[in-house]
Amino acid sequence: MDEPLTFKDEQGHGISAVLSRPPQRSTAAVVLCHGFLSSKNSTTNKMLTRMVNEAGLVTFRFDFFGHGDSEGAFEDITVSLAAGQAHAAVALVRSQGYDRVGLMGSSFGGLVAILTTAQRNDIACLALKCPVVDFGEELRLEFGPGELARWQSTDTIPNLSGGPARVRLKYGLYEDCLQHVAYEPASRIVAPTLIVQGARDELVPLHQSQRLLEALRGPKRLDLLPEADHQFTRGEDFRTMTAAITSWLVGHLRTG
Repeated sequence: MDEPLTFKDEQGHGISAVLSRPPQRSTAAVVLCHGFLSSKNSTTNKMLTRMVNEAGLVTFRFDFFGHGDSEGAFEDITVSLAAGQAHAAVALVRSQGYDRVGLMGSSFGGLVAILTTAQRNDIACLALKCPVVDFGEELRLEFGPGELARWQSTDTIPNLSGGPARVRLKYGLYEDCLQHVAYEPASRIVAPTLIVQGARDELVPLHQSQRLLEALRGPKRLDLLPEADHQFTRGEDFRTMTAAITSWLVGHLRTG
């Protein structure tokens, strides 16, 4: 059963969300954090919602600031804002009586999930799909020094979806990214953590996941899919990724 709702972050922004419950009662829930330029209804989030619900657990997916149906202008998004909203989402889920909460993050949402988990002691487990750990590095690799300089001077970036017009996005995002590199925060995480990444990921460098794995202090595993790209475009890679994440979340939330 899907229950659409809106809640507030600490700044008072309205956050659009969906709470999905299985037929049977559960006291465990998974909070899903989508990627950059995505939404709560991404293909990954919807598939994981179905699979996790079928396994008997609740899911809670929400749109970050400036994404999907949430309030805010996309051009004002920062890692700090997104992380604050993830904290608000976890707090809301726990206030509804779910006493075991797992976090799942995709790409940019993976960065947010790492930072959030590092600051809390109530996250039972963590699952990460091609997580960004150092967003600043990824942006430098994607844009190069010339485009970074243009971004700084114009507060616009190329259309990452392929369109001809530039997109407004404040350079403050990049400056904020430099303050939120997640390797050191990850060293404070003891919750069991799964990382799934494709060896052919064209956006997130593999060394970020490898270094993240070294930093984590709790039970951990890196599943490297040899043919998978960032979007897990091949059907078999997508199925492998979603099955691994579901198994990890359900296994730790049911047995803890």
